[in-house]
Amino acid sequence: MNGKDRRRYFIVGSVILEVVTPLFWKRIEKDYTSYGLASIQDFLNKQSTMHVLFHLRHRNTWCCKDKKKCSNNRSLPLQYCQWDLLYTETNPGVNPHGCHCMFSANPVQLGDLDITLASLILLNCCTLTPDEKAAIKKLRQYKNDYLSHNIKGTITKREYKTLWADLTNFILQLDPSKQDDLTRIEARPLDEALCSRYCTSLLDLHERLDEIYSTIQTNHNSVQGSLQNMGTTVQSSLQNIESSMQVIGNSVQSSLQNMGTSMQGILRNIDTSLQELLFYARRGMACQCYAERSGNQAIQDTRLSFKRKWQLGQTIFALYHQTDLKSVVGNESDKIVTDIVMMDDGRLVICLPNQSRLLICNTDGSQVDSLSVKGRPVCVTAVNNSTVAVTLFGRVCIEMYDINDKLKLKSISIPEMCFFGSGITTIKDKLVVCGSSKCLHIIDHQTGELVQTIQTDLGPYRLHGYGDKIFYCDNYFSNKLYIYSYTDDRHHTLTLPWHPISNNRHPTLTLPSPPKSMTTLQDGSLYVVCKDESVQHVSSDGKHYKPVTGLELSNSEIISYDEKQKKIAFIHSLKPVVLLYNEI
Repeated sequence: MNGKDRRRYFIVGSVILEVVTPLFWKRIEKDYTSYGLASIQDFLNKQSTMHVLFHLRHRNTWCCKDKKKCSNNRSLPLQYCQWDLLYTETNPGVNPHGCHCMFSANPVQLGDLDITLASLILLNCCTLTPDEKAAIKKLRQYKNDYLSHNIKGTITKREYKTLWADLTNFILQLDPSKQDDLTRIEARPLDEALCSRYCTSLLDLHERLDEIYSTIQTNHNSVQGSLQNMGTTVQSSLQNIESSMQVIGNSVQSSLQNMGTSMQGILRNIDTSLQELLFYARRGMACQCYAERSGNQAIQDTRLSFKRKWQLGQTIFALYHQTDLKSVVGNESDKIVTDIVMMDDGRLVICLPNQSRLLICNTDGSQVDSLSVKGRPVCVTAVNNSTVAVTLFGRVCIEMYDINDKLKLKSISIPEMCFFGSGITTIKDKLVVCGSSKCLHIIDHQTGELVQTIQTDLGPYRLHGYGDKIFYCDNYFSNKLYIYSYTDDRHHTLTLPWHPISNNRHPTLTLPSPPKSMTTLQDGSLYVVCKDESVQHVSSDGKHYKPVTGLELSNSEIISYDEKQKKIAFIHSLKPVVLLYNEI
């Protein structure tokens, strides 16, 4: 494989996934907020939206409402898995109409929509200008022409030259501010691990699986027909054999029939296996986002079964890159780092409170940029691909920034939050911060509303959210990790181990090992960095743990993992050197 062709594919795929798709999300959001709607779920529940999408999936059906706008499309561009992602039938078997009024929207987020589904919603359900509509169609076409069926994962120089010009032209037509993103991505070196994952995301696997199934089903029917014809012919011939050969004929016929029965049984098994393969492939690849946001535990368990499950303490990561940021962070007194988060596109966002700024860079240390903050940023969490939320030392507010446009989006005042620099995390599209007393506050970042307060047994400091759980610890005073579960509205406690540490002044002093920073891996288990410089691998239920070995962390104490990148980053609060590890 030509490395340059591979890199060109990686650049185009990165633009589609990291620029075009979020751009489509933003345009959908603009449309539904213009109607005064608060979420994509509200937009999908809007009758006109549901009606249009219903007829893009269902044929020969006439609705009980708004019949004049019913349509009977020749093609059905909305796939079953896409429809199931968006909608669920309410009270199956009760509603007699059999139309769109039987369904209600699932609690999906904009981030659940891939470029194909997002463009379909834009073109059919949103109000667009002719230029916008043309640009969206072209961008979707480029994805289909160059990526959806490109199993080699390469783009030639000749193809790239014209494609890049057209691609950038239509993107900038939709949003001129994306020029910096395009420049940054075009200069990006090839990351083979990320490129392989992007290739999987960009291929139209469902369409290809349907083609394979259809082909094998045809062969199945053909073989069955041949077996039936053979049986009929042999049986007819046997009837003409002289009676002296009747016994032999009966034996041969019986053998042939047994063979036919056996072959049909084999074919039925193949057919069953193929249908099972299609079911799991669709569940595992197309409907993961719905499963994650669904309240159905069985669906969540099915989704989890397609993720790699790690044994506690096993070797998961290998050192990928070490990035020294001392030259851009500055002098000794100013280079304190308080938090780091890895975005889905691989960029790192680092809090530098003494410099009142956020440092932004690629995982390899390239494309370094910064965003000035009015205050001292303490903790940061990713809200979406381009937005982060930050807490500040000495301020009772959350500030949100667009790291692409380097703009402050809003400030959310929370008088009840911790004054001395609260931890912050994201859960179920809400923000979580530490309260001024023993509690956690859940904030709707879209409205700025305090939607829930959760009482705790201690003053939380570091926070981390994943699924329906909030993990938290205090300010390094105890060796306990606390877990709050939305599912059962309960707090759970895990006591982490402690180890004796030599100390120059007090060599015999035994110190406890409180948790300092934590992050969740793709299977729901955690890596917890402790005060004694150990890393503990904690099970997803918080009941078991084992120490992690083989990581050369150089006293790193702040940690962040990104499931999409399959990478984990460590950084020390006083030594701005990022250690980046790849999943093996």
